Amino acid sequence: MPINWKQEADAQKAAYLEDLKTLIAIESVRDDSKKTEDMPLGPGPAKALQAFLGLAERDGFKTKNLDNLAGYVEYGEGDETVAILAHADVMPAGNGWDTDPFTLTEKDGNVYGRGTSDDKGPGLAAYYGLKLVKKLGLPLNKKVRFIIGTDEESEWTGMTHYFNSEPAPTMGFSPDAEFALINGEKGNASFTFHSEGTNGNEDRLISFDSGLRENMVPRDAEAVVETSDNEALATAFTKFLDENPVTGDVSVSGEGVALHVIGKAAHGMEPKNGINAGTYLAVFLQKATQLGGSAQQYIDFIADQLHEDSRVAKMGMAFTDATMGDLTMNVGVMKFQANEAGEIVLNFRYPKGMTNDDIEAGLKRFAEAGHFTLTAGRTMVPHYVDPQDPIVQKLMTVYRNQTGETDAEPEVVGGGTYGRLMDRGVAFGALFPHTTDSMHQANEFQPIADLIQAMSIYGESIYELAKDKD
Repeated sequence: MPINWKQEADAQKAAYLEDLKTLIAIESVRDDSKKTEDMPLGPGPAKALQAFLGLAERDGFKTKNLDNLAGYVEYGEGDETVAILAHADVMPAGNGWDTDPFTLTEKDGNVYGRGTSDDKGPGLAAYYGLKLVKKLGLPLNKKVRFIIGTDEESEWTGMTHYFNSEPAPTMGFSPDAEFALINGEKGNASFTFHSEGTNGNEDRLISFDSGLRENMVPRDAEAVVETSDNEALATAFTKFLDENPVTGDVSVSGEGVALHVIGKAAHGMEPKNGINAGTYLAVFLQKATQLGGSAQQYIDFIADQLHEDSRVAKMGMAFTDATMGDLTMNVGVMKFQANEAGEIVLNFRYPKGMTNDDIEAGLKRFAEAGHFTLTAGRTMVPHYVDPQDPIVQKLMTVYRNQTGETDAEPEVVGGGTYGRLMDRGVAFGALFPHTTDSMHQANEFQPIADLIQAMSIYGESIYELAKDKD
């Protein structure tokens, strides 16, 4: 008798939401300032990992915690392994929430909270998909491992530790992106421009602060400036806010003029989806002040070269690959402190046909011209799985059959998921094409119906991948 996967998933709705409530309540942001020997990424990621594994132990699965950096849930036997790679860490909440970001809130058929879309909600849906396979007692010929990382939003320390400690899976997917299926991911590279903290004229940039993470479009930007006419600067700023797609506020005190710009946060893989508060603030300061010194070079570089140029055309670095699309750049972090230093962190998503070295060579010209020093951060090369690979074909078949979207095709994106850690790894949901992408933003949400439908898709997909030997 055919399995009604949707009916099986619907029956798990109440239990799923209760478990999601538990996970969302854990502020699992990596915090190295609070790390210990037992919690090497801080308490939040470790607690979220432990909570995930605790759910699996409750449900009768075999589990293993790898030093509070990663862990896995195992089911079935076989020489080959199907892996589902999710992450329990989240981005900092930031400002602009209408609800408590760490309290699961149901409203109008949606659940709100940090991690509902990225990646606790989808990850838990995939875990429940595995739980359905176990509940139904379906025969498998491959081992299945649901693997949990703890710092996907930063350096992937946890999943790197897993792959250094355990055998590599045969194939798998990461429920950390969108449906229908992602079979290609751009390369990912970050670079930091460093400046001195000098000023050179009567106007002085005391501080500039924007951005939480390199892979997140900054929603907020703040600066403190001293000028010969602080009231005039405040008036000009109010006019600037009226004429641009940002909001904010300004105050004048004995310390100078405090400026605050509010834009729109978005995932750094597509900066066009956000409004970068930091670059807008730099544009204002360039026009309204005469700073001099390294402060002027700092502001000029952001305003002239980085503002509203996610395709890096102003620096002559624009590049497009026919399969993987455009090179993109996110201006993720901007910080300056007078008499100390400044930094600008750029995150690039690059297609095949170019390399990390190509990007660095292009940036060095501007670093030298602006008297910056340039340092490179982590990099990941582009990843691509042939659309004809059986893993792509099987997952696409399940998705098309369950959704009725018979024209759906796999795609390439700028995001980076754990799927790229496997030669035959893809990203698979849980964001549906009809749903707004709120990842890395305030008021992150996911429709409950989407999460339950994803559970159904994941359950059948795990079964289809693991029931036969390759």
